[in-house]
Amino acid sequence: HYFIQSNLRMTLPLLGAVCLLTTLTTSLQSNPPLLPLVPYPQHLDILEGSPAVIDPRRFKFTSHSNSILLQEAFGRYHKYLNLHDYVQELPATLPSLQVEVKSSSEELVLETSENYTLTVTRDTALLKADTVFGAMRGLETFSQLVNTLNYTLPPVDITDYPRYKFRGLMLDTSRHYLSVGVLKHLLTAASWSKLNVFHWHIVDDPSFPLCSTEFPELCARGAFSPNHVYSQEDVLDIVLFAHRHGILVIPELDTPGHTLSWGKALPGFLTHCPGHGNIGADYGPVDPTNEGVYSVLGRLFKEVTGLFPGQFVHLGGDEVHYGCWQHNENVTAWMAAHNMTGNYDALENYYEQRVLDIMKSLNRNYIVWEEVFNHHVDITPQSIVHAWKGDWQKVLGRATRAGYRSILSSCWYISRISYGSDWTKFYQCDPRSFNASATYEEQQLVLGGTNAMWGLYVDNTNVLSRTWPRASAPAERLWSPEYIKDVDFMAPRIEAHRCRMVARGYPAEPTFKRGYCKKEFSWRK
Repeated sequence: HYFIQSNLRMTLPLLGAVCLLTTLTTSLQSNPPLLPLVPYPQHLDILEGSPAVIDPRRFKFTSHSNSILLQEAFGRYHKYLNLHDYVQELPATLPSLQVEVKSSSEELVLETSENYTLTVTRDTALLKADTVFGAMRGLETFSQLVNTLNYTLPPVDITDYPRYKFRGLMLDTSRHYLSVGVLKHLLTAASWSKLNVFHWHIVDDPSFPLCSTEFPELCARGAFSPNHVYSQEDVLDIVLFAHRHGILVIPELDTPGHTLSWGKALPGFLTHCPGHGNIGADYGPVDPTNEGVYSVLGRLFKEVTGLFPGQFVHLGGDEVHYGCWQHNENVTAWMAAHNMTGNYDALENYYEQRVLDIMKSLNRNYIVWEEVFNHHVDITPQSIVHAWKGDWQKVLGRATRAGYRSILSSCWYISRISYGSDWTKFYQCDPRSFNASATYEEQQLVLGGTNAMWGLYVDNTNVLSRTWPRASAPAERLWSPEYIKDVDFMAPRIEAHRCRMVARGYPAEPTFKRGYCKKEFSWRK
């Protein structure tokens, strides 16, 4: 752990002046206090006075709020404070943290306030938040301030809020199945880095593990096995668990490509093209000329929006390979009858528009991969364009000039590993750096981004260590001020964060070539 000494007197100034946001010439911005906080707060003042001392066994979180979510959070953080051996060296001066929550609402949407203030002195600690979810973010910060070597906290005054509204973790459960328990571990760790979106890429070509009551054969025939499925009770469990940690769940059902697993249960749903299909198969994308397809999608999406009550469904739309459509006589004849001969972009647009009409009828907003926007599909103003390819700066530039909200994953494919501390390459990406000449309004349309953990080489055995703490690097860039971007300043903090995860029972991988944590990870017997 890395902590300031009690006699250190440094102040991180407020972010009022625009010039301070665009330069690191001032000493205080160049050298903010080195506290083990990830992500780093927006504003942090070190106060005069002695550090606080707590006895973790007797320390209390108190509040007049009757929120069950808040009481559950108190229980989690009391447990975190008691993970280390306690040796009383100093008399406790701080008996409790008082938490004040302004709103009783527990609704969680992208616009939900996560703002909080936290003031700690030698004998008082006060956390104020607009919502219970802001209080959760403040509780995490408070827990990170505790020096578990001697249970002291520096006197601080913190005002904090996220820079971006959309701070996500994408997990792919089609290529390799992830159990409900492992998903919960991943979401818990995500809350420690103040992520607020779980993008669940739940189905794809390899398997369809989502069980549907409308179409039970989808998981019965499309999943790897009956042991590799998510029942509707499992989905509800995950959605509620995520909500209790301040995380929205956005399901993705990617069409018209990436749908081979659907075809096992839905005859006629996919385009038949022997020898020209996906991954060498005889079938390719959804057959957009089959009217029955849209009846299936309407019923399925109605069911899915009931299971996932959040604002958005991710509709995919990426990597649609036209070769299969080109080798299907029925598709060719249909296109000729509809004045589309040879224009497969138009055919894809026809399909996407029909799907978007279904979502409109369900009164649900949606996210699409960048190809849908690039192919000029008429998406609604409430849509979100998800950039994932290498030319993301151009995509975000075009999308925001057209007035569309956007998110980024291109530089945060954390499933791609390289030898050494590769978190540093993720740390150097900022979604709003897409165009130096972009207007303020265009920059504000970039809502944030998502860590992408594709499931090609991860499953229950390694996904936790592969994800953490590497996903914490993008998490900080999505939460903290723009000028908090120095790799050297992050390096000791991300290792401290990693050791904190290990102490909390997570096999987070090392970020340094050598070293140790005070409390090492060990598998439970």
